Amino acid sequence: MNVQILIGCLVLPLAAQARTSWDFTLLLDGKPVGWHRYSLQVDGDERVLTSTAHLEVRVLGLTVYRYTHDATERWKGDCLLRLSSRTDDNGERFEVERWLDECAMSFAYWNGAMLKRSELLNPQTGRFESVAITPLGQGRYRITGTKSPIELQYSPSGEWIALDSTVSGGRRLTYRLQ
Repeated sequence: MNVQILIGCLVLPLAAQARTSWDFTLLLDGKPVGWHRYSLQVDGDERVLTSTAHLEVRVLGLTVYRYTHDATERWKGDCLLRLSSRTDDNGERFEVERWLDECAMSFAYWNGAMLKRSELLNPQTGRFESVAITPLGQGRYRITGTKSPIELQYSPSGEWIALDSTVSGGRRLTYRLQ
């Protein structure tokens, strides 16, 4: 199972941009399987986002899939400057250390500027992915071009509140803000 977490356009109000942490419960086909926490430190126009995820799928008490991810992103305004991440996708390990020369954007679902991009940096692999982002109405957006399409949902005030994706085997991975 590959979980790449893997974000008119929406412009987030200042109130939504002021949020500094997001704690999500991860569900697979409606059953809790883990968590993903995002924490943002802001100093003027410089920001540091840390992201930590843990997902474990068990069948009859046995772990059949495990995913852990830790990343740190350094931003200046809406430009990603540096990405550092470590991921274990059920035994397949990724380590990314990347400095960026140009104004890049990751799958930064918390940042509404992401919704205007056609290329996003995957923090798990360190590779850029071409994407199409389609507004679905009522604060919902679909990202295609990734291995698994992603649907995002934002509150009326522009706060990121949910993510849904179909992963391998046709299973539904869901993020819900706690």
